[in-house]
Amino acid sequence: MPVPGRPPVPPRRPAGRLRAALVLPLALLLALAWLPGRAAAADPAVSGGRLDWGVKQSFLTYLTGPVANGKWALTGGAATVGGSVFRFHSAAGSYDPATGALSAAFQGGVRFTGHPENGGNALDLALSRLTVKAGADGSAALYADVSSKSRESGKTSSTGQARLADLSLSGVSLKNATGTITLSNVPATLTSAGAAAFGGFYTAGTALDPLTFSVTLRSPAAASTPTPTPTTEATTPSAAPTTAATTTATALDRGAFDWGVRRTFRDYVTGSVAQGGWQLGDGAADGGAFFRWTPARGSWDPATGTLDAAFTGTVRFTGLREGDALGLDLTLAGPHLTATGAEGRLTVDVSGRTPDGATHAATAIEIATFDASALKTENGLLTATDLPLTLTAAGADAFGHLYPAGTAMDPLTVNLPLTPAATVPPLPDLGAAPTPAPTPSATPLTGTPAAAAATSSSGTAALPAVLAVALAAAAGGAAYAVRRRKRS
Repeated sequence: MPVPGRPPVPPRRPAGRLRAALVLPLALLLALAWLPGRAAAADPAVSGGRLDWGVKQSFLTYLTGPVANGKWALTGGAATVGGSVFRFHSAAGSYDPATGALSAAFQGGVRFTGHPENGGNALDLALSRLTVKAGADGSAALYADVSSKSRESGKTSSTGQARLADLSLSGVSLKNATGTITLSNVPATLTSAGAAAFGGFYTAGTALDPLTFSVTLRSPAAASTPTPTPTTEATTPSAAPTTAATTTATALDRGAFDWGVRRTFRDYVTGSVAQGGWQLGDGAADGGAFFRWTPARGSWDPATGTLDAAFTGTVRFTGLREGDALGLDLTLAGPHLTATGAEGRLTVDVSGRTPDGATHAATAIEIATFDASALKTENGLLTATDLPLTLTAAGADAFGHLYPAGTAMDPLTVNLPLTPAATVPPLPDLGAAPTPAPTPSATPLTGTPAAAAATSSSGTAALPAVLAVALAAAAGGAAYAVRRRKRS
């Protein structure tokens, strides 16, 4: 079937007006924030960070609508923020404080497919390894590894680090920065290579969604210090090495349980309906697309396939605020994985309020089940990656019946060291948490509050407060309305 015509392209605003709205406040406040005395030592490197980008909201609406009948899928640990913005993680690259030249490559990707026909998709576009490059001359661009299918020929081509979009940072100096660089709502314009990547759906010069990125810099001294192999906890010297052939139960004293709960639930919490977030406690950590609970306490008996692994940490979801009251205030604590043979169970302590008005205060609720036969021993670990997890009736009740029993929750990943030398894979590196920029007092061009810098459940300011205010003021001229898809 022929592919329908291009989705509508919104009118572009005059470039001069947009540049003035963004550049002047940024240039002024960047100069104030990075005064002499804050200059970094030579050649610090990028060592962590995140990039949030919605690509183009009209494209996402078109993709998931009745014409394209398509979808998108995340790869490489990418996540979503608010349902319609993609988050890429673990920035790595270079930075020259003398010139302000920056190169930061982010991990994770997204694949868009649509117009299904003849067992395939006429629209098939994958973006990964997004890279922000800013030159000493003030030029900036967004690059990506691209795999796309031509709308005309139907042939798929792949390009490494194609220049996808030009970024408007003209006149902004990034010299002598230290700590964390955060820029919000940076305007992006499609290039000719980007137009080819979109299979001809958009022309060069089309305005894409603005992007927000935050990168953490480290000094050469820190960069040259050997980094210990990541573990969740110091190895207990008395732990005895074991293998898959061990006939007695192995005590577990380390390990990690990674679980995102459910992506659509996280998007609902942070989206335009609940307008909330989450807070982590008791050692739980944020991996971007999932939460991590550590350490494991319990045992594993390979002879019988019996697992008992308890983890510590809490994740508290809040939202739907009305005055001082929260319509959503749900805490998941102390997850516990148990298994006998192929029957695996996830139990958690559940407390708080769900949107249906119900209150919860129960321990060890069996909220989901999994196929434990997928557990395997590898590199000294009892491990499973992206193991499907199914909501139980008790789990449906715990979530206020937002989802029925039998719903596929986010898959779980578990890594339990069975030998002293085994290590747990590190978390994705989101960098230092940027401070959300205040909403500007001036009315943005879209008539809605400007999108703030990337939010985090915890962390301290990485840039001076005066710079955050400047970025927010600049963002007012380039803000866009984030359309919230209905939660599933």
